[in-house]
Formats: sequence, structure tokens, C-alpha cells
Amino acid sequence: MIKVPAKSVTAFILAGMVLATAVQGQTVTKADYERANRFLWENVDTLVFRSEVDPRWDDRTPVFWYELDTRRGTEYVLVDAENELKKPLFDHVAIARGLSELLDKKLDPYDLPLEELEYRHADRVMTFEAGNQTWRVDLQTLDIREVEAPATDDPDWVSERLLSESPDGRWTVTRKEYNLWLKNNKSGRTFQLTDDGTGKQVYGASLPWAWKKREGPTEGEREPLRLSVSWSEDSQKLVAHKLDLTKARKMYLLQNVPGEGFRARSYSYYRALPGEDSVATQVPFVFDVKTRAQKRLQVGPYDDIIAGQWRWYGEGSNKLHMLIHERGYGSATLLEANPETGKVDTVFREVSDTYVDPNKIHLEILPETEEVIWLSERDGWNHIYLYDLNSGEVKQQVTSGEFVVYDIEHIDRDNRQILFTAGGRESDRDPYLEHLYRVNFDGSDLQLLTPERATHDITFSSDHQYFVDNFSRVDMKPRSVLRRTADGSKVMDLETADIKDLQAAGWQYPEPFKLKARDGKTDIYGVIYRPSNFDPDKSYPVIDGTYSGPQAVRTPKSFAGGYRNSDQPLAELGFIVINVDGLGTAGRSKRFQDYSWKNLGDIGGPDHIKTIRELAERYPYMDTSRVGIYGHSAGGYDAARAILKYPEFYKVAVSSSGNHDHRVAKAWWPELYMDYPAGPHYEEQSNLNLAGNLEGKLLLVHGDMDDNVHPSETYMMANALIEAGKNFDMLIMPNKTHGLGGENNYFTIKRWNYFVEHLMGAEPVWHYASE
Repeated sequence: MIKVPAKSVTAFILAGMVLATAVQGQTVTKADYERANRFLWENVDTLVFRSEVDPRWDDRTPVFWYELDTRRGTEYVLVDAENELKKPLFDHVAIARGLSELLDKKLDPYDLPLEELEYRHADRVMTFEAGNQTWRVDLQTLDIREVEAPATDDPDWVSERLLSESPDGRWTVTRKEYNLWLKNNKSGRTFQLTDDGTGKQVYGASLPWAWKKREGPTEGEREPLRLSVSWSEDSQKLVAHKLDLTKARKMYLLQNVPGEGFRARSYSYYRALPGEDSVATQVPFVFDVKTRAQKRLQVGPYDDIIAGQWRWYGEGSNKLHMLIHERGYGSATLLEANPETGKVDTVFREVSDTYVDPNKIHLEILPETEEVIWLSERDGWNHIYLYDLNSGEVKQQVTSGEFVVYDIEHIDRDNRQILFTAGGRESDRDPYLEHLYRVNFDGSDLQLLTPERATHDITFSSDHQYFVDNFSRVDMKPRSVLRRTADGSKVMDLETADIKDLQAAGWQYPEPFKLKARDGKTDIYGVIYRPSNFDPDKSYPVIDGTYSGPQAVRTPKSFAGGYRNSDQPLAELGFIVINVDGLGTAGRSKRFQDYSWKNLGDIGGPDHIKTIRELAERYPYMDTSRVGIYGHSAGGYDAARAILKYPEFYKVAVSSSGNHDHRVAKAWWPELYMDYPAGPHYEEQSNLNLAGNLEGKLLLVHGDMDDNVHPSETYMMANALIEAGKNFDMLIMPNKTHGLGGENNYFTIKRWNYFVEHLMGAEPVWHYASE
């Protein structure tokens, strides 16, 4: 038997009594709710100034302007990179005076109603919309004049959604009654290119996210699908798909509160479910502008959900290329087509034992050298490869090492250099932080162009000689600088964020942390949010803000992500809130992400639980006997699954818009991460199977007009809980889509109340109204 000294026992008992008193005596007041409300992103934004430069670069010169939130209001700034000059875009007081006279109302110089503002540096002219009119300002004379809108007569040739102009400007193509029509812009003559289009077979189209139609006695029409065609560079040909909806199946939404009348309305939209073969398909055609002849490419029909877009390449636009996946995304194939004969060949095919991730692909064809730049995870990390376009063989692996290339920003064909963003290459920092690099095609002379230990958001000038760099971390306020692309050297400082008001409100930087995953070897990263009135001598319930979707990183890396979120307001009520990205999520190696392949039901649970327990050892004020979890969409699946799979650890969960059974989800997402066809593992990882495990408090929330994750997912979860005889709470929000947002933040406050009442054990401030 281990003997414990009496003093230690006494101290332990006293500490336990103090902890119990702290837990039992916890209360939440209206002041706490007001503080939480103050930290909602739409409110907290008013406390931060000069946080970001969003440059509108000139098309011809290294000049840009940007709109800036300052303490005075909105200011407009002009920057000339070449001459290292920064000044106001215009005289705010003079423009306010002139526009006030024209609109017959007094305007604040730093609150000008300038919508759709455009600036042409060559003639120093800007145009904008104000008072339902378009205005033109000569910035050299400050003359302001109204611009008359051009008259249009033919309604069939007006909608930009249905128009595509040839590169030489001589022709415009549109879709009428499901068929393609061609118009000579000079003569105005029109020509019909196809005549067999129908409501189920539509030319120049692909299915959008949710192509809705009102059904029933008040049946409506679906909005015309956006025109999708690709012109050859010489304007002699165009390629378009024929979308076939004959076998496609629909999902339905019931609008219980239609806004007018008293009868609920039904809406339909086409949506393929995982494993279904009855899906929309596409067939590609090439059209000759001069002869009006059409040629079907010798491929397809192929499923709409995995098809790409045909693009023109080569001298005289004599070749077409398209990247296409297979269902389940086990491969990606680059196809090449001859537009004259219709013959289609395979350039190369990349295959994976798990999946070729479409979210990481970047394909760029270099016709002048007959090469292809391609991003691939073939060596276990996402890297750049140079392919031979004719042989389909790899000529050069351009980047290598244990880091992830996020994207290719620019390819300098003349100097054979690539500008790309990546994370994890620098050993002294968070591997998720995004940096800009340059490298030669042969892999030599790789240079870091953004050295600060931060995540960098880059916007290039039109000639790619300069770039604006906005950089920050969750624990470092933003700075904006102008750099030279040649070596990353700084041209000038642009802005440094003013966060004095934010800090005066009590806000503190979230704390980043690094721990080991369940394997004891792999580093995982997260952040901790504490209330602004944090007291380390108190005991705090812990809430896990989760989203384990394999395509995402839940933990913020930028300053904006660290203060504009739903976690800090929740912490203000008296919680410690954590985010962590466990095994199976994005932004790391192929092996790291593949942990979730055919294993979405893992939800990173062991990593989250291990993280919270280890943080509680470091910070004893974290009470691991009171742990809750919340998440939205795939995070909603996570939250419900966590309380059902780990009822001994998670005591309260709020699951919003959750995809509780992947068999009901949009086909491409689960087929990418759970494979195709939908095997037994789909059913095994359905939350419905765990309904009998519920011990804690669970709130299910869904919008009845959600066309992303269908409301039936939550109804099915509710039905499983009812059949299991479990007590739970459910909120269906009328007319809400996937986001559940609203002016009064009803759902957000509902979530606050649920955790206050059931996790903290305090009385919520009922009927609190967010303003």
C-alpha cells in the first residue's frame, strides 16, 4: 500500500472542495452574453483597422489601389510600385463635395457610397455606382459626370450568364431553348448551331451546386444554366458539352414557411448520391464557326460529377486537353483530343492506392515546349513535376522534401521558373504557415520569398514583378508590405493593423500549441481560446470546436481566423475552447491525410481526447469532467459521433447541419474520401448505428432548405435516437440553408444556451437578443 502524508491528503481534499465550489457556484450574467456578443465576427470587425490590403492591380502597369478601413472611415489609396509612391487615390473631401451636390444630400468624405469602383491609371479616370446611377470621375480635374447605360434591344443576348464572346470579339455564342446560337457581332446576324437540345439534354452546360425548381401547383422554372463553352485562341472553333439529365435523379426540399400563402412548397434539384449510377452525364462537341459544323469527340458519355473542362492548346489551337477523374478518384487522366477528327488519346494517367486529390491538383500545359506542369502526391508529399506532353513521362521532379506545395501561383515560361506557395519547408515554424517560393524548372535555386514566421497571403501585379504580401499569425497582428518578386525584397511598408480597440475590449491572442498525435510520434497543432476575463484560479468547462473533414484545416493560422470565429464568443461565456487538427486532415503529408480514407468515422477522436487531457495536465483550470463538442456540416457529423462514440468523455454536443450518414451526401465528397462504390464501411460509419450509445445531452440543428447537406440527414439521426428511446433536442430552422446564419444570431445564441445550461450547469440568459 502506498502511504500518502496526512498533509497531502488534507491539501488534496481542500483543493477538491475549492474545485467543487467553483463548479457549483458558476453563474452566467447578461454582461457575459454582452461580451460574447461583442466578439461575434460582425461586431469585432469594427474594433480592427488597417488589417488587410486587397490590391486592385492595373492591367498594364505596376500600379494598384486599395480600399482601407481606418478610424476615420473608408479611405482609398493608390500605390505606384515602380516609383515607390503611396498616396490617396483621390481627394476624399473634394469628391464628397461634388457628389453631394449631384445626389442632393450631404456625404461624409470617409463614408462615400462608391459601389463597383473601377480605376484606369492610364487616363486617371474612375467609375463607380452611387444612387442607382453610374458616375465617371476625371481625377486630374475632379470633374464628375453621369454615365448613361448602353441600350440593349434583344433580351436573348443580354444575360452575361448565357454569353461567351470569341477572343477576337467578332462572335458571341449564347443558349436559347437548350440549343447553342452564334451571333456575328458586326452584322448582328445569328446562326443556330444545334437543334436537338431539350430540357433533359442541354448544350453548353454542367450541373451547378443545386439547380432548384419549385414543384407542385405553383410550379416554377429552373434558372437557365450558366453557359459553359471554350473558344479556340484563333476564334475559329469552340468546344461545349451536351449535358444529359435523362437518368439523373433529384432531391427534394419542403419549404414549410413559404413567405406568402399558407401551403408549403416543394423544391427539387438534381443530386447524385454516393455509389449511384443514375447520374447526369456529358458528351463533348467541337463547333466550327465558319461552317457551323459540329464534331463529337470520341470519348464519353462520362459522369458530370467527375468531368473537367476541355481547353485549347497548341499553335493555331489545334489540340484540346481535359483532366478527368474516375468515380472514387483513384485516378486522374489527362486526355488530348484532335478537334478535326475527334480522336482522343491519353497523355498520362496518375493512379493512387487511395485517391488522387482534386483539391490539390494544378495542371498547366506549356504548348510552346510541349511540357506539362503538374502537382502530385506520388512520393507522399504534394510536389511539382514537369512532364513531357508527348510521351506522358516525368522529365523532372521540380520540388521534393517533407513539405507540402499548396499551389502554383505563376509559371515564368521564358525564364523557366515557378512561383509557388508551400508549408512545412521551414523547420522553425508551424508547418501549416503558407510561404511563397521560387524555383527553376530543373529544381535548382529554390528561394524563400516571404521570410517572416507567419502565414502569407499573396497578390501579384499583372506582370508578376511585384506582389502585395499580407502576413500574420493567430498570435501576431497583420502587416502588409509590397515586395519585388525577383528576390522577395521589400519595396515599402503598406499597412500595420491597428488592434488597440480590440485589445481594449479585453481580447487576447489565442494560444497556439503543438502536441503528439495518438501514435506518440506525429506532431499535431491547435489553439486555445480563453475568456477575456480569464482567471487561472477558476475551473472552466472545455469545448472542442471540431471539423475533421479531410479537405480542411480547422485550426486558424492567420490573425483574422484567430479573432473572427465562433470559438472566442463561446469562450467569453466561461469556457475554454480548443481547436486541433488530428490525423486524417489536410495540409500535411499524404500518409497523414490518408488516415481518414474509408475511415471518416474516426473523426480524429483519439487525437482530440489525448490533446484535451494533456492540455489539462498543463493547465489544471481545464475541467476534463465537463467536456463538450460542437461542429457544423462534417463537423456536425463529428460532434454527434463524438458524444455517441466516446460518451465517457464528451458530455454535451451541438451538431448543426451534420451529414450523419454518408450515403445521403453529395456523391463526390464521400466517394473521394470513402471510395466508390459505397461498400459496407459506409453503413458501419453511419452515426445512426451509434444512437443507442447516447448518454449526454445532444442538440441537433438543421435548416429546412439546406441544399448542401440535406435535412433528411438530421431527421434520420433523430429517428434513430427515437427508436433507441434516447432523450435529445432538435431545432429545425425554417428557410435556413446550410449556414444557419441570420441577423439575430438565433442559432448561435441557442448553442451558447445549450452549453451554459448543460455543460456549465448554469442558468442561461433566456431570450437574450443579439444586436
